Amino acid sequence: MLRKFYPFVPLFLFLLLSAGVIPAQKPDKSFIPPGAKFKRPNVKSYLGKVTGKLNLSAEEGRLLVAQQLRIVDDKNVPYVISSYQFAYKRIGVTEDEATGKTSPQSDIAADRFTVSPLPAVWQKNISDGLHRGEELYFFDIIVFDKQGRRFFAPEIQVTIQ
Repeated sequence: MLRKFYPFVPLFLFLLLSAGVIPAQKPDKSFIPPGAKFKRPNVKSYLGKVTGKLNLSAEEGRLLVAQQLRIVDDKNVPYVISSYQFAYKRIGVTEDEATGKTSPQSDIAADRFTVSPLPAVWQKNISDGLHRGEELYFFDIIVFDKQGRRFFAPEIQVTIQ
């Protein structure tokens, strides 16, 4: 009796295994090939209400450090920030021990962040010592568009007057 069904076993296995080849869902049409041309949207970076390169007073700079970094386009559509770098150019004074002369000296504190506004410890350290001649610099701002493509947004540079 089994010999009667032996010719149908390969056919049964073929049908069983070929069922996995049939796609269960429609293919995603929104896929963008890696080499496709991408026109970056015209976006602006805002820290509070300021953008670009500007000069501010120390008090305005203290308020600005606590503000949210936002990236929006011409139609005021917000973009998700992937990461950004922040550099704080501090100016201090050093004293030559031999002569007793003081001279200005600058150094830079910088880090990469994924959340905005800056962490509280950064805000406190900057607010406590911010004075004339120092700089706040937001750069390498990477954002995502709605299709998940990454691109750079314009930088923000603030000089304290």
